[in-house]
Amino acid sequence: MLVPFPTDWSTALVLVPHPDDPEYGVAAAVAKWTSAGKSVVYALASRGEAGIEGMAPAEAGPAREIEQRESARIVGVESIEFWDFPDSDIRNTPELRAAITEVIARVQPQVIVSMYGGSEWGPGMLNQLDHREFAAAVLNAYDILDDKPRWLFENSPEVTHVEEVGDFIEVAVESLAAHAKYLSVLDPDTPVVDQARAQVEMVTAANPDYDNQRVVTFELKRRTR
Repeated sequence: MLVPFPTDWSTALVLVPHPDDPEYGVAAAVAKWTSAGKSVVYALASRGEAGIEGMAPAEAGPAREIEQRESARIVGVESIEFWDFPDSDIRNTPELRAAITEVIARVQPQVIVSMYGGSEWGPGMLNQLDHREFAAAVLNAYDILDDKPRWLFENSPEVTHVEEVGDFIEVAVESLAAHAKYLSVLDPDTPVVDQARAQVEMVTAANPDYDNQRVVTFELKRRTR
């Protein structure tokens, strides 16, 4: 049975490897949370400098950071930080785990939301190695903490919890569409807003196991109490 995402928390930390990772998955949920007065902090392992084909990393990284900051603003996230781990070569290293434990200790969230760490999002839909390595690093870092946040979720197709987001679809589309340079190169034949809408529609599809409501899906990976 699917369970509603918890509500008895005040601060969430969203941990992802790249710019646009929140917008491809959880932006509608984040918009709902911030609209309810909750604090959401983003921490990104890289600036996505390898993510725009034909653009030098020294140019792409700053461009993608600007787009990510605007995307975060649209959904009400005021606190966002970027680390400098190498895009497309993010690995579960002691250095990455140290960065994760440091931000958790500093932010003191009750909820962590991380990337899905499985091998496939669905049949034939491979999950990037950066995502898998980053998700493993988050789990490893969490497990060594003395003072653990109450919940650790992954935005996942292996669903245990859902956040109903029917009223937040348009703001999620706007947030993803803010990655205009990235999306325009990714698919030059499709308008950016159409790409954004298709992705948001896919990740917030009506769930037949939850009264056909539009939801963002999560898998509970850790809980302390």
